[in-house]
Amino acid sequence: MKKTKIAAILTSPVLYQTENDLSLERRSALSTLMNQRLASALDLQTQLKQAHWNVKGPSFIGLHQLFDEANASVAGYVDLIAERIVQLGGIAEGTVRVSAARSRLPEYPLAIADGASHVEAVARALSTFGQEARGTIEQANELNDAVSADVFTEVSRGVDKWLWFVEAHTQASK
Repeated sequence: MKKTKIAAILTSPVLYQTENDLSLERRSALSTLMNQRLASALDLQTQLKQAHWNVKGPSFIGLHQLFDEANASVAGYVDLIAERIVQLGGIAEGTVRVSAARSRLPEYPLAIADGASHVEAVARALSTFGQEARGTIEQANELNDAVSADVFTEVSRGVDKWLWFVEAHTQASK
């Protein structure tokens, strides 16, 4: 029964009436697209918290703070994406269950502790999400929605910054 409900959620975007001048078809496609990214953004947020809570080692305090600050920024991106969906008449589908079913991020390794392993896992998650965000810019432009493309430009810019901050922890030793 639960899988049936999730399947229905994944395939039938509901749109509310709005005076927004984008066509119903474009708003529907954008809502579906952005809900996919919302799922990955929520997953990214929880993966950052997983790293924040569980990092250990000589770089603990720096990484603990870095992961928490990145998480706070991603929380802002989550809100930005969800609010754009709703502005277009859609429903922001951001529950944990829906997010888990839709996220395209790699599974976060739960059994890691050392800073280097968390840096690697977080960098992979940020990179994957950044790639998705850039793809969404292109897709929103194809749907003639410069505003949604701009939202994902902002998200991509921020994610790339956090990727740089995280990867800086491994680049000095190479």
